[in-house]
Amino acid sequence: MFACLKDLGLTSVITGERGAGQLTRRGIEEYVSDCVILLDHRITEELATRRMRVVKYRGSKHGTNEYPFMIDEQGIVVVPLTSLELRQPALETFISSGVPQLDEMLGGSGYYCGSTVLVSGHAGTGKTSLAATFVHHACSKGNRALYFAYEESAEQIERGMRSIGLDIEKFVRSGRLRFHCIRPHYCGLETHLAKLHAAVHDFDPHVVVLDPATDLAVIGTESEVRSTLTRIIDFCKSSGHTTLLTALHHDTRTDGGSSAGISSLIDTWIELRDVEQVGERNRAVYVRKSRGMAHSNQVREFLITSEGIRLVDVCIGPDGVLTGSARASYEGRLRSEQGVAKRRLESLNKELLSREEILSSRIAAMKAEYECERSRMETEFALLAWKEEAFRGDRDAVARSRSGNDGLIPAVIKGG
Repeated sequence: MFACLKDLGLTSVITGERGAGQLTRRGIEEYVSDCVILLDHRITEELATRRMRVVKYRGSKHGTNEYPFMIDEQGIVVVPLTSLELRQPALETFISSGVPQLDEMLGGSGYYCGSTVLVSGHAGTGKTSLAATFVHHACSKGNRALYFAYEESAEQIERGMRSIGLDIEKFVRSGRLRFHCIRPHYCGLETHLAKLHAAVHDFDPHVVVLDPATDLAVIGTESEVRSTLTRIIDFCKSSGHTTLLTALHHDTRTDGGSSAGISSLIDTWIELRDVEQVGERNRAVYVRKSRGMAHSNQVREFLITSEGIRLVDVCIGPDGVLTGSARASYEGRLRSEQGVAKRRLESLNKELLSREEILSSRIAAMKAEYECERSRMETEFALLAWKEEAFRGDRDAVARSRSGNDGLIPAVIKGG
């Protein structure tokens, strides 16, 4: 039979580990065939996964790893294990996070296009809100976004985002935003990966969100989850998609430093945390790392309001960074002190103006008095000068009368 097939050029064999009615492994057919493809169907933790491996392919350089594949309405989808070489493009353009204050913390422009962003934190710190804000801003700029949700339906996310002033439903209707909401236990890790590849190829989004990516940890070991997320990151980076992953920290005693073992692959890591002061819990955010850009090292208060997300400027009191009521109380006290200082300053200004007016009045009075005295003295000087002139005239007249020059008495008797 194989001789006939070889004459026809049909010398490939597709075999498998289990199942009836197929060619046996390591039989003669594998040795005489030019190409042998091994199919495998595994069940781990009650989750089934199909894998394929090219056992041999004569005269061709082929991959030797196992590759997951999926059979769906589109046909057979084969997912590569990972990138063979690190040749992801490094784009110089930016995309905003949707929060202006967070963009300022990231150098002023936001995330690099085509980069991977990790938003991690404990439950209730605002990871989904930050991811949805990013998607909302991207769609409002005409970009397409693909949102993989593993805990909530699209309707629940839309309702939750309306409470903070984000209408993402309109982008779903316009076709810019597409949700894929599925429980992690629906299928195995490889099928999740295959579905993501198929969805990205079909929709070609600018932005991809996995919320939360750490939910995949319940259907595989730590190494398997890391491998899957690594392949997702490699695929999105190679395709130029900006990818945001959220990570849930289950242990409140730690900060989740590993974050599913992918933190070293992430370009920008944003950490959300709870801050407890004066009997209340508040949210805080800081940038743990951001490759290729100068980023802030501040811890800023993170507010989720009816008008969206807002970051509060750092408020440092006598006991350190203040948040919530402690910040409001401290800022109120500062405003009160500033008000008192302002009123005191206004009072001092008024007093100074009053003193200046009094001084000006005194100066004007002194000038008037000086002018009056000057006028009196000038008049007196003129009178004295006139008297002096008159006195000189009288004296000259007397002198002339005494000299005898009036013709009555000769001044000199000549000859005798």
